[in-house]
Amino acid sequence: MKRLFRLGPVLRARKAQEDAAIGAVQASRAEIREAQQLVKRRSLDLAGAGAPTEGTARAMVASMVARQSLAASLSGAHQMVAAAEEVTREKVSELADAAKRRRAVEMMAERHAETVRRHDLKVEQADLDELGVTAKARNAARGLDAVSEERANSLRHGRGTAADREDAARVTANLVAAQRPTLELADAAQALAARRATISGKPALDSTEMDETDTIAK
Repeated sequence: MKRLFRLGPVLRARKAQEDAAIGAVQASRAEIREAQQLVKRRSLDLAGAGAPTEGTARAMVASMVARQSLAASLSGAHQMVAAAEEVTREKVSELADAAKRRRAVEMMAERHAETVRRHDLKVEQADLDELGVTAKARNAARGLDAVSEERANSLRHGRGTAADREDAARVTANLVAAQRPTLELADAAQALAARRATISGKPALDSTEMDETDTIAK
């Protein structure tokens, strides 16, 4: 099976999009804070510029124009706050969509990783089973019991009853005796006669002569 997740590049791209969306949300929230601070400053400026109560008409008109300008600036600051908040809502929505897209691919990656893990466990279990079968076959070839891992011939460990050990010893002795070479008595007698002739200096008798000599002697 393919161990490498084929949508890995897609997942990295989705994470990058989500990070960019997070940055956009943070920037828009900073704009909201700046707009709110501007509103506070314009409010203080407007409160400090009280309506003129005395002076020339020109001075009073100028003061009123200045207050109107401050009021317009304050209204503009409020509009900036509203606009920044609207942008922030859009960025938050984009961030949610990016997170969903990233999570969808991430779940696929997790399922792929789980599939790889199960495959590895299955292969490992198959290897262990094969090793077990091989060990059993090897033990059977060496004369070991495949279940209890004990020697099939209990006499090798001194197990079994006395009768079992005696029977096994008898069978072993018979097998050893059957494997020994058979000694012919005639050949042995002839070899002995040749040995005696060598010592006495007389010619040795062959097997026929030895038979006749034994007959005469009898």
